[in-house]
Amino acid sequence: MQSIPRFSNAKQPISYPTIATGDSQKEKDLAGNLFDAGQPLDLDTIFKDTTTEVRQLLNIDRVSIFRFYSDTSWHGEFIVEAVVEGCGSLLTEECYEYFGDGQVQYHLGHVEAVADIYTADLSPQHVDILEQLQVRASLAVPILKYQSLWGILCLHHCQSPRLWSAEEIGLVQQIVERLKDSVQQTENFSQSYSQTKVFSNNINREKAIAKTISKIRQSLDISVLFQSVTTEIKQLLEADRVAIFQFTPDQDWEGEFVSEDVSEDWRSVLTQRVYEHSFETQFADQYDERQVQIITDIYTTQLSGDYINVLERFEVRASLAVPISQGEQLWGLLCVHQCEHVRHWSLDDIKFVQKIVEYLSFALQQLKLLEQLRYQTEQQKSLTGVITRIRESLDLETIFQTTAQEVRHLLKADQVGIFFFQNEQYWEGQFVAEDCGEGISSILEEKVYDRHFGERYAPLYQEGRMYISHNIFEGDIQNDDVQKLERLGIKANVVSPIMNGDELWGLLCIHHCQGPRQWQLSEIEFIDQIAKHLGVALEQWSQVEQLRLQAAQLAHVSSRELALEQQQLLSQTINAIRDSLQIEEIFDTTTKSIQSLFKTDRVVIYQFNADWSGQFVAESVADGWPVLVGSQGINQDPYLMETQGGRYARQETLAVDDIYQTDYKAHHMRLLADSDARAYMIVPIMEGNRLWGLLAACQNSRPRHWETDEIDFLAQVSTQLGVALNQAEAVARVRDQAAALQKATDRQRALTMTIDKIRQSLDIDIIFTTTTQEVRQLLEVDRVAIYRFNADWSGAFVADSIVDGWQPAVPNQAIIQDVFSRPDQDGQLPRNEVFVPISQGEKLWGLLVAYQTSKPRYWDDDEVGLLAQVGTQLGIALQQAELLRKTQQQTAKLNQTLETLKSTQARLVQGEKMAGLGQLAAGIAHEINNPVGFISSNLEPMQNYITGLLELLTLYQQHYPEPEQLIQNKIDDIEVDFILEDLPKIMASMKMGTNRIVDIVQSMQNFSRVDEAAIKDVDIHQGIDSALLILKHRLKACKQRPTINVVKYYGELPTIHCYASHLNQVFMNILVNAVDAFDDLEHYHGQMPEIEISTRWQESQNTLVVEISDNGRGIPEDVLASIFNPFFTTKPVGKGTGLGLSISYQIVTEMHGGKLYCQSTVGQGTNFCIEIPLTIAEKIGS
Repeated sequence: MQSIPRFSNAKQPISYPTIATGDSQKEKDLAGNLFDAGQPLDLDTIFKDTTTEVRQLLNIDRVSIFRFYSDTSWHGEFIVEAVVEGCGSLLTEECYEYFGDGQVQYHLGHVEAVADIYTADLSPQHVDILEQLQVRASLAVPILKYQSLWGILCLHHCQSPRLWSAEEIGLVQQIVERLKDSVQQTENFSQSYSQTKVFSNNINREKAIAKTISKIRQSLDISVLFQSVTTEIKQLLEADRVAIFQFTPDQDWEGEFVSEDVSEDWRSVLTQRVYEHSFETQFADQYDERQVQIITDIYTTQLSGDYINVLERFEVRASLAVPISQGEQLWGLLCVHQCEHVRHWSLDDIKFVQKIVEYLSFALQQLKLLEQLRYQTEQQKSLTGVITRIRESLDLETIFQTTAQEVRHLLKADQVGIFFFQNEQYWEGQFVAEDCGEGISSILEEKVYDRHFGERYAPLYQEGRMYISHNIFEGDIQNDDVQKLERLGIKANVVSPIMNGDELWGLLCIHHCQGPRQWQLSEIEFIDQIAKHLGVALEQWSQVEQLRLQAAQLAHVSSRELALEQQQLLSQTINAIRDSLQIEEIFDTTTKSIQSLFKTDRVVIYQFNADWSGQFVAESVADGWPVLVGSQGINQDPYLMETQGGRYARQETLAVDDIYQTDYKAHHMRLLADSDARAYMIVPIMEGNRLWGLLAACQNSRPRHWETDEIDFLAQVSTQLGVALNQAEAVARVRDQAAALQKATDRQRALTMTIDKIRQSLDIDIIFTTTTQEVRQLLEVDRVAIYRFNADWSGAFVADSIVDGWQPAVPNQAIIQDVFSRPDQDGQLPRNEVFVPISQGEKLWGLLVAYQTSKPRYWDDDEVGLLAQVGTQLGIALQQAELLRKTQQQTAKLNQTLETLKSTQARLVQGEKMAGLGQLAAGIAHEINNPVGFISSNLEPMQNYITGLLELLTLYQQHYPEPEQLIQNKIDDIEVDFILEDLPKIMASMKMGTNRIVDIVQSMQNFSRVDEAAIKDVDIHQGIDSALLILKHRLKACKQRPTINVVKYYGELPTIHCYASHLNQVFMNILVNAVDAFDDLEHYHGQMPEIEISTRWQESQNTLVVEISDNGRGIPEDVLASIFNPFFTTKPVGKGTGLGLSISYQIVTEMHGGKLYCQSTVGQGTNFCIEIPLTIAEKIGS
């Protein structure tokens, strides 16, 4: 029989004796048929067909495929087989030493052929394993995947020996080559599938963002938007719950969940109110700074016990909370909850949720702006209504009560009151009218006596200043004033003075009693205008009361009938003013009535310009006299212009009976002659404190003596004309504000539509075309263009929209033109273009320009602001387009980056191991030197003993069988009896030293080898003891501290299926930190340093527990919160990497599904607890 080598090169099979197996052509076709190119890449089907066909073709008992769990481990299992009846199955058999000493040969691709296990060169252990598997003869061909050992195709003959022919081996090698290709192709397909899945996730997330933007465009119904967002995020992130939490304003971080999407297995949190004190102290600052809260595991993150209870109530194990803003204000949180298990949130997860929140914040801000516009519009409408109702009545009680009711309802205040001062020192008074909300106590009967009020506040109110308090407990408020407001139940208030002419009459008080309130500027302006119109009503009421009193007096004096007629005329004038706010109509009515009453030739109204020139604006003239209005143009009276109104600015009157009896200068006389006046009286018309113009009654045909009553009456009429001017200006201002507000609302709505159109596309050319068209129509200009800068700050127009029929005068128009003309009479500069920047991030990209060429154009701030907003949105669109381009470029790099990260992570873990050993190297060398030393010291005597014995043996060989005296002398000389006694002791000593070295080296090898990362059944105690053995030198006494005593309380533990080398690294990292905790001589005051290690098995939870405690210096609370963070360390530079505990945490929680947590008290010590669930370990093993 030919001698058959056990191993051969797979590429050059040796020659074996041939045994006929059947049709050779069938053998040749087998490999090709099994791997037909049209067949799918289904490894299970390929493996089953292969084993079946090979067994039948070669007529053997069993063909199976064995797969290794990794290319660095000999642990694996049989995954498929074809077997005859009577031969046992190997499926699910886990094997460790099945392949004996052939491991290296398999890695080289060599084939193992065993004709008979009892005649082959196999170890007894290997033979025992093969006997258990009923193997008598075997053929094993390795399956390599990219030069790494993936598995083995095994052919077993169970009943008898069998010689394997070269044709059989060659056939099996061909089949294995095809199997190798299938395995590699399947691996490639799996990688491609993973890459596709990553790209698909990115696309789905972009679609979710686009869908959110679309929802914002379609509707500002915030509840619909919230529901859509929570559903999209929950599906894409595969979370258990996504909910939106809204803070309640001014409620100290209290709030409730307003929207959610939750899986059926978990309870709803909708409408759940939340308030927990530790939330404010722990996270308030982070949320105010818009930082994201990331909780991987609520039990390992440093959270307060109360906050953990809140999260447990909602069944939360891991969470992601992103702040939602509304403008500058924190509005709420978008919360993503993982309830079933811990979760490490990826950077992509966080960025995706932040992007969604960015658009939610934008939608909330748009909604807020729209509500503000609506509120301001309603406010202006209500203001007009309140002013109208104030003018409709002269009954003060009705005016006050109506005003209080309408102001309270409009401002949604708790209480509005009108306060009246009852003395001139302003320290006594009471509320004369009020309107209160439900549950608010009345202050109508409240009398106020406060002498300090007149000193502190009355002068400020007399200047027209308002008092505004958002919170009475904040700001510069006297304690006694706070107590008075508290007694009335007031938490925030606004107070505006009510003036009767120049005198402070009272106060308009707006109270908020339920809590602090942030008063808006529009509300403050509204209150101020109401107070001023109440002052106007008081003036009118005072005038009417005065007229009524005068009329009553004149009714009894027949000689004063003219005065009564005057008062009647004045009443008519006041009524006319109340009935109409058309100032021209009021002037016309007034001048005609006065001329008729006084029977004068002319009554005229004169208005001053800004330079104190003026013109006649209204008159009533008798027949035969020329009309002055519109015929004289601008009058430039030197006296009035130089003195800025002269005596009239001081509210003085002037009556002249005959101009020729005065000492007027010649030029003054010519002015009077031009107006035909012979006698006249003039009174000023005041608009507030400003001289508006003059009211004059003239007698042209003759001199006339003006009675005091006539002058007083004319002054009263001018006062009412001043009131009318005030009212007309106020109403005009309100109308202008309402019109401007409506225009701003329309523009804001149009701007929103334009921005929506910009966002409907990521094609920048379409965006530019749409924007220029929409902005041109919105601003009603001739042309809107977009100009782009080059790198050298030259540039060109890239898009424009031009009105039909218009062409630019210069084809290549410069971007900035000197188009300023001299200021007009209002001081404004007409411009025919306006431009705003377009920024892409921090970089100036270009300009957005609007042109008006057909006529001058005065650009309002609102128009410029609107154009600036469009420019900002164009910058965002440019950023989004650029982001899309970069995203598409970076997608191609994701797979390579992922592979690089995996490789880097493995090297990082191994590097941390080796870094730890490197720091311990000096001590380990010392531990090895001790046994090496006493081995070395025994070598010389042992060499002498052996030399003497060899010499004695030589003499015996020379003189045997009759020993001579020379041999006896040699025995005495070398002391054979002593050698026989001492030599075994030296050997035992050297063996003990050798064993010590082996133990140390084996512990280091177990800790550092990469191939020890495989899963195996281990005794946890051995791993702890190995770590202690390596650290033995560090436990000894040193200059800084005494010896560290190690106390072990080992419980009875089962072997655990785990990543043994990784767990050893965890024990080493924790023990090194425990030893480092004693490097402080000041810590010891009679207490010896001690490390306690205890192990136990919690049978109820099926969990293995390891606790490592020390009585060292302990860890401060602020440091304890960060010890598991990557690269966090408190050790000096060069002594720690900051990765030890972070890697340990990942090994325990992620690789073994366990828990690692730490408890520490400064000055008392630290306790690390490791929990490994055996159920998870069993899953890892299977």
